[in-house]
Amino acid sequence: MAEAAAVLLPGEAEALVQALRSGSLLNTGDHGWLRQHEAIEKLNMQAILSASASQEQLLIELLVNYAKIPTLIEELISVEIWKHKVFPVLCQLKDFKPKSTFPIYLVLHHEASIVNLLETMFFHKEICESAEDTILDLIDYSYRKLTLLAAWSTNGEFPTHEKLLPEDLTNASSMQELQKQAEMMEFKISLRALSVLRFITDQVDSLPLSALTRMLNTHNVPCLLVELLEHCPWSRREAGKLKKFENGVWHVVPPEDHVRMTKLDGQVWIALYNLLLSPECQRKYNLDGFNKSQLLKLRAFLTDVLIDQLPNLVEMQRFLSHLVVTEPVPPKKDLILEQVPVIRDRIVRENSGKWQAIAKHQVKHMFSPSEDELKHLACRWAQTYNLDMMEALVPEKPKCGLCGSEATKRCSRCQNEWYCKRECQVQHWQKHKKACNLMADALKKIKEDLKVQP
Repeated sequence: MAEAAAVLLPGEAEALVQALRSGSLLNTGDHGWLRQHEAIEKLNMQAILSASASQEQLLIELLVNYAKIPTLIEELISVEIWKHKVFPVLCQLKDFKPKSTFPIYLVLHHEASIVNLLETMFFHKEICESAEDTILDLIDYSYRKLTLLAAWSTNGEFPTHEKLLPEDLTNASSMQELQKQAEMMEFKISLRALSVLRFITDQVDSLPLSALTRMLNTHNVPCLLVELLEHCPWSRREAGKLKKFENGVWHVVPPEDHVRMTKLDGQVWIALYNLLLSPECQRKYNLDGFNKSQLLKLRAFLTDVLIDQLPNLVEMQRFLSHLVVTEPVPPKKDLILEQVPVIRDRIVRENSGKWQAIAKHQVKHMFSPSEDELKHLACRWAQTYNLDMMEALVPEKPKCGLCGSEATKRCSRCQNEWYCKRECQVQHWQKHKKACNLMADALKKIKEDLKVQP
């Protein structure tokens, strides 16, 4: 690997991939789970940097040869279940007043880490094929996230909590703040899942027939994608200004860019192109009256400006023009034994009726750390997230922690927050202070550990 694209040496990457395991829901958040979380974070950073340098082959080979894509998909669904079944119980426990919500935040963030890694890797056909039967579970997972996006956009409700990392990692009354963070994270995860689904549709010709049936007929993904284009959850108006969600934050869009296609718009159009123009999909998709009327809504979006940005959509335009004058033909029914996803049902069945017991066990053993344990956790977090490496992953200049303007000055103590001017830093200090102290102590301990190492 080129030096500019290295978080891990090849041997380190292989060891981390080989050690990936599916774990019990009960052990979510324990020491073994934290080690795996750190491994996935490092693999995620390596994948992003390798992709930016077109050097992903090592990670592709490791994940395929060690058959770890099914493991990652199972881990993804496991933490999704934890978030929807255990986390709400945790929030309702009256006697749970943690000194820090940081350990719980790591579990919530785990889902984002895995889906980020899958998004980066599923661009490659070998990765998609190596998922084998678990591709059905990933399709169902993505469908759940897209349905959530559609519900948000239909109701006109958008998560607007900009910060992803909790401002105050030591505040004992921050469970409410954590719930807001979880909602914003869910929004970002859902957008990543949209990209994952699009990459799956790139491989429609080599997917199992059950996967196509799942997307086209069980979930009717084409009509769901049309709904997303109609309501566009990554775009909203606020105080008369158009805002779009790109690179993890909401941006005000200047008038001259209102018609510019975003990456998310492009993902939806490409997925629709793959699903509607593939001969195999056309053979299997039920173009009944409802589906036909929904798809024909796309004609209003196919302007010359849009087609100039994605020329392949000319073929989509022709397809829709032909659809207008044709009568729907029932799809050909194949006599096959259809596979169904099993991971989510199995985990839910194994833990059904145990959600409160799991929550109480984790509160006692994982989510009530002492001061020393908390500092150790923050230290490991700081080591995992090498700040210089993180800057290489950020596609744009940092934003001010107070006003959101482009920032050039970094907090000298914790090296973790940015400001555009001294006045913003002073005003933000009371809110930033505790997190700053925690991160500064962690960085200090790392430097001391490095000094004593032989």
